Amino acid sequence: MRALRDFTAGVGFFFQGFGWVAKNTRWWLFGLIPALIAFALYVAALIFLGTNATALAEFLTPFADSWSWRETFRTLAGIVLFLAGLVLAVVTFVAVTLAIGEPFYEKLSAAADPLDNEHEQPWWRTLPRSIRDSLVTLFYVLLFTIPLFFLGFVPVVGQTVVPVLGAAVSGFFLTVELTTLALERRGLARKDRFRLLRANRASALGFGVAAFLLFLVPFVAVIAMPAAVAGAALLVRTRLSPASPTPDRPHPPQTGN
Repeated sequence: MRALRDFTAGVGFFFQGFGWVAKNTRWWLFGLIPALIAFALYVAALIFLGTNATALAEFLTPFADSWSWRETFRTLAGIVLFLAGLVLAVVTFVAVTLAIGEPFYEKLSAAADPLDNEHEQPWWRTLPRSIRDSLVTLFYVLLFTIPLFFLGFVPVVGQTVVPVLGAAVSGFFLTVELTTLALERRGLARKDRFRLLRANRASALGFGVAAFLLFLVPFVAVIAMPAAVAGAALLVRTRLSPASPTPDRPHPPQTGN
C-alpha cells in the first residue's frame, strides 16, 4: 500500500512540474529551445527509419528468403523495428535534449529548486561528465530493453507483460536522467544518484512512467520537457533530498519504497 502511495506521489510530482512552468512561462519558453532542436533531429531519424524499415527487415532476415509468407513476416518485422526505434527515441530523448540544452536546463532546474550551498560548476565543465553518465545510463537501458524487445515476439506475454515491464524500465531511467541536474547540484555522483533512486523506487517509477507515457505522444515530449525538468527538481527537493547536503555531511538515501 505504501508503495502505491509513493508511486502516486511520483506521478503527482511530474504534474507539479506543469504547474510550476504554468506559473513561470518564461522558463517554459526558455526550456523549449533545446527540446525543439532535439525533436527535429529525432523526427528526421524516425522518418528515415520508417521509410527504410522494410529494407532493413529484409537485410536482417535472410533466413526467410525461402518462406512463402516472407513479405508478411518482413512487413511485421519492419513495424516492430520502427516501434523499437520509437521507444528508443523516447528513452534517449531526455538524455540528448539535456546534453544539447545543458546550460538551459541547469538554470531552469536551479530556478525550481534553489539551494543555499550549491555544488555548481560551469556547464562546459559538467557537459563531458553528463554525456558520459548518459551513455552509462543508455547501456543499462539497452541491457533491459533488448531482451524485452525479443520477448515482445512471444505470444500473450509479449502483448501483456512486456509492455508493462518496458514502461517501468524506461520510466525509471527517465527519472535517472531528469533528476541528474538537481542531484548533481547536491554533489551526488552517478553511483550515489542510482542508490538514492533505487531506495525510492516507487516514487521514481511513478514520476518516470508518467513521463514515459506522455512522451510517447508526438510533439508532447517537446512541450513537456521543461515541465519534466521542473518536476524532477521538485521531486528531489521535496521527497528525495529535502534538505541541502554539505560536502562533509551528504544526505543518506531515504528508504521505505
